[in-house]
Amino acid sequence: MVEQLKTFTNNVLALEVIDGFTENDEKLCQKFFQQKRDAGFDSINVLIKLDEMKLSKTSTKAFFEDVLWSLRNYQHMGHIAIVAHSKILKALVPIDNLFFERASKGRQERYFDVSEIDDAYAFVKGSRSQFLH
Repeated sequence: MVEQLKTFTNNVLALEVIDGFTENDEKLCQKFFQQKRDAGFDSINVLIKLDEMKLSKTSTKAFFEDVLWSLRNYQHMGHIAIVAHSKILKALVPIDNLFFERASKGRQERYFDVSEIDDAYAFVKGSRSQFLH
């Protein structure tokens, strides 16, 4: 199930995946993203909280549809904050950054532990100076 964590009037989209991720959830994510595009934002910063997601309840088809949709709409994605409590995701985010760095300069994906959610919000809202290492 996908829920909006908070709503923003700017280019920020904050979502949480609870339990599984289904085809309906994928369509809902696309709808939220399109609403931001329709509001005139060319680049959308996304915070996605995954700590309550259970892979066993996630549709493989929905996962791959999400990957394909993301690749097709990548040019409209700004900063991405992945909020979770997962060593695997923490390791995958830097690899993702290397792969996509050439496609869109200035766009960054960062991993945040659940305890750092306030920092994740600051990151997608554009308060980046504190995150430059």
